[in-house]
Amino acid sequence: MKESNRELPVLYLVVPCYNEEEIILKSASVMRDRIRGLISSHVIEKSSRILFVNDGSRDNTFNLLADAARKDDIFIVVSLVGNTGHQNALWAGIMTASKADIIITIDADLQQDINALESFIECYKKGAEVVYGVRNDRNSDGTFKKLTALTYYKLMQVMGSRVLKNHADYRLISRKVVDALKEYNESNLFLRGLIPSLGFPSDIVYFDVKERTGGESKYTLSKMFRLATDGITSFTITPLRIISFTGFITMLFSVGFSIFSFIEWIQGKNVPGYTTLLLVTLFMSAIILLSLGVIGEYMGKIYIETKNRPKYLIDCVICRETEEE
Repeated sequence: MKESNRELPVLYLVVPCYNEEEIILKSASVMRDRIRGLISSHVIEKSSRILFVNDGSRDNTFNLLADAARKDDIFIVVSLVGNTGHQNALWAGIMTASKADIIITIDADLQQDINALESFIECYKKGAEVVYGVRNDRNSDGTFKKLTALTYYKLMQVMGSRVLKNHADYRLISRKVVDALKEYNESNLFLRGLIPSLGFPSDIVYFDVKERTGGESKYTLSKMFRLATDGITSFTITPLRIISFTGFITMLFSVGFSIFSFIEWIQGKNVPGYTTLLLVTLFMSAIILLSLGVIGEYMGKIYIETKNRPKYLIDCVICRETEEE
């Protein structure tokens, strides 16, 4: 395999897309100008490309991208069969672009500052194999999103995950990292936790988040909750240990309460106990149901992993040189 060129690397910009027809052509134009600017400045090699991954969009996103790819050889479009999810779409793009010297993943809405690309590449040239894009603040978020994001990162830290605070999926990875990722066959992908766990030399580039110029964010509350759940259950068994600890404490409480009740009975005191019994029953039921939910989440992960199904299926790849169906 050809050794990576750190001085003039081939860059593939990987962009997952899902129902982005309102902004995708504008974003594509901005990306094209930025990549060509880096090429003309001799920062990256002229064979660098922008690779869009259409993740089963139901609007006109694919047709717009396909038309752009047929007109300009800087664009490549990989269209997946159905909607596989953001993490799987990223994985599909990374695996497709695996021969590039470096890959930078970025969202299609360009809220992540594309002008930071050169800073990413400079960190790579200085020896970093992974460069994380970390937002300076969350001032562009609403109150609810700020609160949920803060809770998410605190929870991930408590659970022992190595997720970087305020880092989404705006990052650079080298071919060496991609080759390492190929060894991981797990179905439940959480790249924000997986890549830091590899241990490659890394650096951080800070950037400001821009306002979205059109469309709506595709990360709904349910998707964010699922991402958080995947992040926790894919990298730590701490929740299972918490269940064990809670069970032990509850057992001690039950023993103490039993002794207290027995002493009250011996003394002949009339204790109706309806409220106490009700509260204890509700408390124990809640603990049991929560414990079963957490255990079920891990069992579900095991069930999915044993199937060993592909993370994605490619419907077609479109570019100016060749079109494959």
